[in-house]
Amino acid sequence: MLQRKITKQIEEFYKDNPKKALMIIGARQVGKSYIIEQFANDHYDSVIKMDFIENPDYIPLFENAQGADEILLRLSALFGDRMIPGKTMIFFDEVQECKELITQIKYLVQDGNYSYILSGSLLGTVFKDIISAPVGYMDIITMYPLDFEEFAWANNVGAKVIDALRVSFEQKKPVDAFIHERMTALFELYLIVGGMPEAVSTYLETKNLRKVADAQSAIIRLYKRDISKYDEKNRLYLNEIFDLIPSELNAKNKRFILKNLNEKARFDKYYDSFLWLKNAGVALPANVVDEPRVPLLLSKSQNLFKLFSNDVGLLAAQYGNEIQLKILQHETTINFGSIYENVAAEELTAHGYTLYYYNSKKFGELDFVIEEDGKILPIEIKSGKDYYRHNAMDNVLNVTDYGIEEGYVFCNGNVETDGKVTYFPIYMLMFLHKKELPKEILFNTDFSDLNDKI
Repeated sequence: MLQRKITKQIEEFYKDNPKKALMIIGARQVGKSYIIEQFANDHYDSVIKMDFIENPDYIPLFENAQGADEILLRLSALFGDRMIPGKTMIFFDEVQECKELITQIKYLVQDGNYSYILSGSLLGTVFKDIISAPVGYMDIITMYPLDFEEFAWANNVGAKVIDALRVSFEQKKPVDAFIHERMTALFELYLIVGGMPEAVSTYLETKNLRKVADAQSAIIRLYKRDISKYDEKNRLYLNEIFDLIPSELNAKNKRFILKNLNEKARFDKYYDSFLWLKNAGVALPANVVDEPRVPLLLSKSQNLFKLFSNDVGLLAAQYGNEIQLKILQHETTINFGSIYENVAAEELTAHGYTLYYYNSKKFGELDFVIEEDGKILPIEIKSGKDYYRHNAMDNVLNVTDYGIEEGYVFCNGNVETDGKVTYFPIYMLMFLHKKELPKEILFNTDFSDLNDKI
């Protein structure tokens, strides 16, 4: 059984919001259904699952229903005494197939007799067709493949080791040499296996990388079937872009250039296809910014971006050519830089950051820039031995007007600080998390003192 961080998020949600529904969205095969069923079975006496792909006959139950009473009457005809008020979780799976449910869920929540949880893939691609989203009655959490910390848990790395590494990260102190070597080896394994639960489970059960690759190839085929099924109009563009992600990342500039798709291509023609892949959770775009200033959103460029795979294991499978063994043997023909950057994009996205990078003819290119505590933090990802060379980072750190206090380089070396630059082992990406706002932000709005001035 794979331990996932999202389990705690789900538990906290229902503890704090007993009268709301929760929807888990994310790409296909990231483990949504499994983790939801596990949570429901652990916390409720009765669990009812309705999968709209496996059982499309469920869809008419929600068509033209006049409120919660009518829907619940229809459900009770199917599930009878399994519907125990106050003790039942009803799980609607693959809800992208039943858009009517999204607009009906608020009436079910208002009824208050049962708890509801939903999951869906490709939801970002269908929400535009939904008439009324149930604001105030349902929250949404995005689920991703296993991040590196979850992968470490799956490979029996204990809490004491993770805690010790976290202290090293926070205090910027070197890691024990043996632990550093072993964690680096584990990271290299992650480059091959990735974070798709099926691939991770296959590896843990068989230790056979050939079988892992077979599992990854099956997921890629599923993604391509989804592309053909859900966007028939643009599926040729979608397939072309999806197939080009590995080669574009492997290119020198790692940016999408439209002429690689079609000599007569125009951005607006392909934009919807890029957006579809993003909303489906299949690809992770990183937009360029004109300046490394807060807020980054204001200087974001829409037309120039990098496009990363949602899972480094799937990326490795797309490369083919027995890349798994080449990675383990550190073969020099492999562009580890693109693979390392893909992991960084996954980790940053899963940990709450919006992906940006900075590129300037004058200063060079920074792999990523993020906002941290209201400040800009430049990040460089280095896969080779020359990780002390980072001209772009040095340049922006020297621009007083930018006010950037420090920069991080994630590399194969140990923790080390040199002036404003700190070098971290690449596996320490797992400790970069966007800080969440406190649950309560109280502000005194009493302005009655103004009355004393009149």
